[in-house]
Amino acid sequence: MSLVDKLQIIKRRHEELGQLMSQEGLSGDEMVKLSKEYADLDPVVEVVNAYESALQEREDLAEMLEDPEMKDMAAEDALRLEKEIPELESKIKLALIPKDEADEKNAILEIRAGTGGDEAALFASDLFGMYKGYAAKQGWRMEVMEASESDIGGYKEIIAEITGASVFAKLKFESGVHRVQRVPKTETQGRVHTSAATVAVLPEAEDVDIQINDQDLRIDTFRSQGAGGQHVNTTDSAVRVTHIPTGIAVAIQENKSQHKNKDRAMSILKTKLYDMQRQELDAARAEDRKSQVGSGDRSERIRTYNFPQSRVTDHRINLTSHNLDGILAGEGLEDVVQALTADDQAAKLANLDV
Repeated sequence: MSLVDKLQIIKRRHEELGQLMSQEGLSGDEMVKLSKEYADLDPVVEVVNAYESALQEREDLAEMLEDPEMKDMAAEDALRLEKEIPELESKIKLALIPKDEADEKNAILEIRAGTGGDEAALFASDLFGMYKGYAAKQGWRMEVMEASESDIGGYKEIIAEITGASVFAKLKFESGVHRVQRVPKTETQGRVHTSAATVAVLPEAEDVDIQINDQDLRIDTFRSQGAGGQHVNTTDSAVRVTHIPTGIAVAIQENKSQHKNKDRAMSILKTKLYDMQRQELDAARAEDRKSQVGSGDRSERIRTYNFPQSRVTDHRINLTSHNLDGILAGEGLEDVVQALTADDQAAKLANLDV
């Protein structure tokens, strides 16, 4: 299908939605659904109209360029259009890329220490600090849902909820193995060690996304434990929720309230089940996604943080930055996020059938 044909389909759908929304008797849910689709198409149609106007203007100028008296004036406008039309085409093609329905969702961030013992736990803490700083810069809200600290500081595991605008769209390429190369605090010989931590960013599921049958759940309560095995309290407030069909289990002990821990565990469980569905769909489209950075493979080594050379390297797009401190503070992470997003868009544009 040609680009022009696709544009006409978009304009007709936009007009159809406007007519449907004006009808009486629509339910609230129907109106919300139509309004969202209409709002999503609004900016696309605006660019399409500008593009069509530019094409018509170029056609009109072709006649003026044949007129000796109008030629000079028309030539200036023609030069402007030669630059403007390709830019509008690029904007339209970007708008035609199929949207990830999860992009606007909040996210659950999971960071776990990998190889490297205590140093890996300290690195997991550094990564959490990086995302915390980035979230603050984006105006997002971050709340720790569960944390397991190591004996010397840092985290064996930490889970946080991040809420705000386009959280998953910004963070979805962060999933994978992050590697650090530096001299650990526990190293007496000054040797550089390599440690790792895994990051998983999951789009937060809503009740409409995932329905869970009560009979598919096993809920256990147990006593909360602190770092080093110390009791946080003497009541069985910690909760473990297991989804029997898949074997996915989520344990939460962060609150003294068993009810709150159960609610948080259910929220994470729904998110994991929703993510499992997305992973299955991604696997079905694997051939189309081979060149894209968002493969979703969480065992893949995606980035190295080299302290001796103050260097950060993202291996998926061969991006190297010497702004290690800025990136770990969160402020410099936006440059990496934008580069990953641009690379993903370029891959999708290459596969776009227009």
